[in-house]
Amino acid sequence: MSTAKNLDLKVEYVTRVEGHGNIVVNVKDGKIEKCEFHVVESPRLFEGMLRGRSIFEAQHITSRICGICSCGHSLASIQAAEEALGVVPSAQTIKLRKLLLDYEFLDSHILHVYLLAAPDILGVPSFVPLIETHNGVVRRALRMKKAVNDVCDILVGRHVHPITAIVGGFTKLPRPREIDTQLRILEGMAGDMAETLKLANALKFPDFNRETEYVALVSDDGEYPLLEGDIGSTDGKRFARKDYKKATNEFIDPRSSAKFTRLSRESFFVGALARFNLNSAKLHARAKAAAKELGLKPVCHNPFLNTVAQVVEIVHCYHHALELLRDIKKNCLDYGQEVTVGANEKGTVPVRAGSGVGAVEVPRGILYHNYQTDAAGLIKHADCIIPTNQNINNIEYDFAKLLPEIITLPKEAIRLRLEMLVRAYDPCISCSAHYLDVEFVD
Repeated sequence: MSTAKNLDLKVEYVTRVEGHGNIVVNVKDGKIEKCEFHVVESPRLFEGMLRGRSIFEAQHITSRICGICSCGHSLASIQAAEEALGVVPSAQTIKLRKLLLDYEFLDSHILHVYLLAAPDILGVPSFVPLIETHNGVVRRALRMKKAVNDVCDILVGRHVHPITAIVGGFTKLPRPREIDTQLRILEGMAGDMAETLKLANALKFPDFNRETEYVALVSDDGEYPLLEGDIGSTDGKRFARKDYKKATNEFIDPRSSAKFTRLSRESFFVGALARFNLNSAKLHARAKAAAKELGLKPVCHNPFLNTVAQVVEIVHCYHHALELLRDIKKNCLDYGQEVTVGANEKGTVPVRAGSGVGAVEVPRGILYHNYQTDAAGLIKHADCIIPTNQNINNIEYDFAKLLPEIITLPKEAIRLRLEMLVRAYDPCISCSAHYLDVEFVD
């Protein structure tokens, strides 16, 4: 048992998250001396890679930042590039991009709920033991992920690092037969969707609350905003996406290779729970019913329930994708809108000196891309702010409140609870690292 007076705990590395992060806790004579989450990834330096490259290459380069949210990075990159170039995408293009985001959310949330978070609740160290004890659950997760990967492949050529989504639209639009295939695959997931909701109902999460600020895209229309909108917070803040720096206020902490952020308070939360807290009234009716069944109500201050909010978004994105596909099938696509690199249906997209900001919700929260181009369309400056590094500060403040509440538990129980808290945020740690401190020695 912990003595509640002295505790030394270091977790290297937190498992079942993307990337490398450590938990460091030190309690001496009942006083918490250290309770931190360290990002120890090597910096990725993607902003530097973009300098001097054509604006039309940016979405292909930045999709490599993440193998999970590569479609989201592509869309944020394209959005920033289009604003810099003065390109206005068509209504059809926007509709297909929303469909792509639905697929991205489904793929990522299914992975997290089933294979990364559920083992904690089921009392096993990873999903591997579940192959024996919950074989049907594991097979369902893999079956659902394959289905979503397949429809994404049809829409944009491949899910990891998409090919056909570019500035101005899509180089290839799905043909009627391919639209039918996507519908068939998604409709075939209905039974697994119902079982996913049952699983979520059976999972019991820790009871923990810390009031914080939640930040997500907001809009004045009736749609759950994932692709377009302003930046809003539960503290009443609202910014246009061009003012993203006012919403993030990045700062450097020498303990971490990822930057920290804050807005109205010492920290804020982005991701599924933030989106739910700000936009739950705009969810699909089936998702609203799922939230009610799962007992999730805004404003929820339990970070562990971010996983439950992800389940609600799974339901939303599934039914929203079906509705989009049925609408596309009914009204047909205009194949004259297919574009080539650097061109649209009216001819070549003119390059110019400019600046553009992309702000897109990805599974882990708002993703920002900002590019400045010269008159030749080459990138002079790039800035990418990733959801996970917006959350790191909030994770540490959660630690500071949670630790005193669990300090009398056995050391291994404390370790597990802190790891569970990190995993609840579903961090993509390697994506978050963009800071490098260089000391030149003569």
